[in-house]
Amino acid sequence: MEKQQLWINAGYKVYSTEGPNGLKVERLAKVVGVSKSSFYHYFADLECFIDDLFRYHLEQCKIIAEKERNCEKIHPDLIDIFIEHKIDLLFQRQLRIHQKEKQAQVVLSKSKTILGNFSEMAWAQDIYHPLTKTQLNAIFQIVIDDFYMKINEDNLNHKFLGEYMKGIQDTTKQLIGQLYTTV
Repeated sequence: MEKQQLWINAGYKVYSTEGPNGLKVERLAKVVGVSKSSFYHYFADLECFIDDLFRYHLEQCKIIAEKERNCEKIHPDLIDIFIEHKIDLLFQRQLRIHQKEKQAQVVLSKSKTILGNFSEMAWAQDIYHPLTKTQLNAIFQIVIDDFYMKINEDNLNHKFLGEYMKGIQDTTKQLIGQLYTTV
């Protein structure tokens, strides 16, 4: 792997767990195991480096979207993708946390467009719903917000994700049942 990609990988992981405040050249140099002057050989400054991290994230989103497109079920298909792309999901979480920063907001918007609604479709199939697309989308947005608030480096695993998805399915089915019994 070339040195520039080592820097990107290190920065990507640091950003995914600590956000932009963790991105310090000296710290990254220790993670990569080279002098900090090496950083400036590949990147003009930290801002250019962050631009490269964001471009890398959007490329990762394309990979995830392609995998989600082929997903048939939440368990195990989507959960396996989430575990495989743990760092990418945590990076996306940091974008959501820091979306008041213009650059993060732009990348978050682009990543949402790339990722599309493939997860929503897998989720919809698993709950066997009678909802309209608008209702389904509204519930899914609440689920996504909740998901990103709850995930962290330690709990992105089969046990947590399986229980989380089961809980969401059960809650959604109860909500649907209540909606259609009161109408």
